[in-house]
This record gives sequence, structure tokens and C-alpha cells, in this order.
Amino acid sequence: MERSPSRNVLGTALDSCSAAPLTGYFRNGSCDTCDTDHGNHTVCAVMTAEFLAFSKYVGNDLSTPRPEVDFVGLKPGDRWCLCAGRFLQAHDEGCAPKVNLAATHERALDVVPIEVLEAHALAEQ
Repeated sequence: MERSPSRNVLGTALDSCSAAPLTGYFRNGSCDTCDTDHGNHTVCAVMTAEFLAFSKYVGNDLSTPRPEVDFVGLKPGDRWCLCAGRFLQAHDEGCAPKVNLAATHERALDVVPIEVLEAHALAEQ
């Protein structure tokens, strides 16, 4: 499994998204990806209560701990590498979380237009 180059949507080196909780398809703290990452876990987002409720409602409970898979459960303020499609769905439903563009992998652009990501960008980019 060969990783895609670690570049962000700004065209520079990909920043880390979160080490606590440890995120990413590879659980290396960044939104790195590869061809076997069918969910495209590339959008570094800051969780909100609204988004976590939405995600649970559409079938992906990110807030409940699942110790059997070493998942602590997310809370508002946590940063997490979201699937690009889920982020776009949340955007379309009006509940997308803020995004760290420097930590969002360029492969997110395969699914989410840059204008949508920019509209949800954190102020402290």
C-alpha cells in the first residue's frame, strides 16, 4: 500500500491533524491517504456537537467510545480526519465543521471543491 504524496489542498507539505486523539487512515496523526483508503479520510476537521450528532444520525457514530477497536470517541473541539464524502454531505446539510486547510490532504479535492473547503476554513490558517 503506497501512500499518496503528503501535500495539502494549498499545495504545500501536509501538516499534522491530531495526535490526541490519534487520527488518520494510517493512525499517524495526519490525513495521509492511499489507494486502499476507499473512504478518502482526508479532511482535517474540528468536531462540533452539531456535526457529531449529524454523523451519528447518518450512521457513523464518532462520539461513542469503542475500546474493542481502540477508539476513544470524539468530542467537540477534537480534530479528526473525516471522509471527504461525509464532509461534503454535512456541508450540503448545513452542518459542516471547520477545516484545517494545511492539514487537509489534496486528495480531498477529488470529492470536495476547494471553494467549499475554503468556506469552512479555520480562521487561524
